[in-house]
Amino acid sequence: MHITLKLFASLTDYLPATSRYTNIVELEVTDRATITEVITPYQLPPAMVHLVLVNGRYIAPADRATLALQPDDVLAIWPPIAGG
Repeated sequence: MHITLKLFASLTDYLPATSRYTNIVELEVTDRATITEVITPYQLPPAMVHLVLVNGRYIAPADRATLALQPDDVLAIWPPIAGG
């Protein structure tokens, strides 16, 4: 099934070089793939996977390994952001 993965800020470094400027990767994943299954190949440091949204809806850390993605979902991930 098709989904869109978007990584933001420093997480774009984990994307293929051709996707780093757009921060978007179009993926074909197995039916009912979970967030954890989708991001595992990208080797994102767990501490850097902070804010996770699916179609604009926040997904709590406890649900990321069990929530089944649906066709055409948009998975967006941000690292912790500090400012001042």
